[in-house]
Amino acid sequence: MIIQIYAFTVIAEAVWAAEHGVDHIGFVVGRYDLVPGELSFAEARALRDALPSSTTAVALTMATEAAEILRMVDAVNPDVVHISTDVEDVPEDAMERIKNELPPSIRLMKALPVGGTESITLAKRFAPFSDLFLLDTKLTGMPGVGATGHVHDWSISRQIVDEFRIPVILAGGLSAENVQEAIRAVQPWGVDSNTHTNLPGDPVQKDMDRIAAFVRAVKGAEDL
Repeated sequence: MIIQIYAFTVIAEAVWAAEHGVDHIGFVVGRYDLVPGELSFAEARALRDALPSSTTAVALTMATEAAEILRMVDAVNPDVVHISTDVEDVPEDAMERIKNELPPSIRLMKALPVGGTESITLAKRFAPFSDLFLLDTKLTGMPGVGATGHVHDWSISRQIVDEFRIPVILAGGLSAENVQEAIRAVQPWGVDSNTHTNLPGDPVQKDMDRIAAFVRAVKGAEDL
């Protein structure tokens, strides 16, 4: 089970998490004044370069133009590019261009909001251009998909896992307290935490104790 955690801003904390069981280290790239924890391209590259070689560096972008996203890739060289804007902001043609122009070693992940069965239709639309899906929660009034701290209908996420051959990372309000239940319900390839591995009430600062508890809970689920 892959463990992915967002959104690191401090290099030492990202390295610590990587050394203590976090497989995918996520960070937000591009200072667009849209979401907490944004890093400049140079800051993101420094964090990426500090990670252990076995760690997967996941760059979340809120950019909407394919050219800007590709410029970020050239500057940061992540292992995974995470498209986290509202779904229609980076539609199929842009996803296709990005996927075609990425180096073969870099995977493309599309964040999909999980609501009702329309989420399955979205997955069908974007499957040809996605190496990974991140299934998350969308709230009205918040930019992009995710970082809401709220769970969604896991039965819809399970349908997407069952229907598509694309690895799914489950996100949306996951914590040490509910991640084992989520894993049993959805059977994803990986799980993601952001809000519930921050210091309580803080939109940016990570909580090392919460990260450690999340990792323990995921590892415990694998033994069930």
